[in-house]
Amino acid sequence: MFSALAGMSLSEYVRRRRLTVAGAEVLAGERTLLEIAVRYGYGSGEAFARAFRAVHGVGPGEARRTGAALSSQPRMTFRLIVDGSSSMRYRVVHKPEFSVVGAKARVPLVHSGPNQAIIDFVRGISDQAKELLEKLSDQEPRGTLAVCDDLDPSRAEGTGLDYYHGVVTSASAPEGMATLPVPTGTGAVFTTSGPAPEAIQALGRDVFTEWFPSNLKLPLDRGHLETGI
Repeated sequence: MFSALAGMSLSEYVRRRRLTVAGAEVLAGERTLLEIAVRYGYGSGEAFARAFRAVHGVGPGEARRTGAALSSQPRMTFRLIVDGSSSMRYRVVHKPEFSVVGAKARVPLVHSGPNQAIIDFVRGISDQAKELLEKLSDQEPRGTLAVCDDLDPSRAEGTGLDYYHGVVTSASAPEGMATLPVPTGTGAVFTTSGPAPEAIQALGRDVFTEWFPSNLKLPLDRGHLETGI
């Protein structure tokens, strides 16, 4: 839930906050770099320097000598908002095993707004390939689908996922296409409307932060979000 709301994992946020505060102490010059490293949980100056450079783009020694500009992770706060006043349309379905066949690419996760990597990938698929996929669609949900799989467990912004521009079909994958087998299972199908991709991204956020916590006893085998485009 934290990753869905914040766009980064909890451990990544803690690391960035810790190194933000440590950066202020490095520039202040009141403690040695080793004292600062130990104070913020690093067992050696080398480990602290590596982590510091990964966040700030410069080592702590150089930052202290030159007064370099550092990155800052603001303190994150969550405001309590009463949600759930509007209903979410869904249905629970049991579906036998099926396959998604289509073009596949590894792309970064984008929580809000257009995903340029997906846009460029889909634009690169030939019209002939798209027409062939449409003809292969022979099961529900019909038509061309945008399917995401193998997301990084952290759900952090920029982490990778497998994106399929494909269809549900009983046919074998044509040459150059990939197949994603989906085992028999029970899942929830959600309905939404609005401008893409914002409406789909908002639905995904609401499913994980509102719907799942309220419906944990439903006999779902795995969390699938199927989106038809």
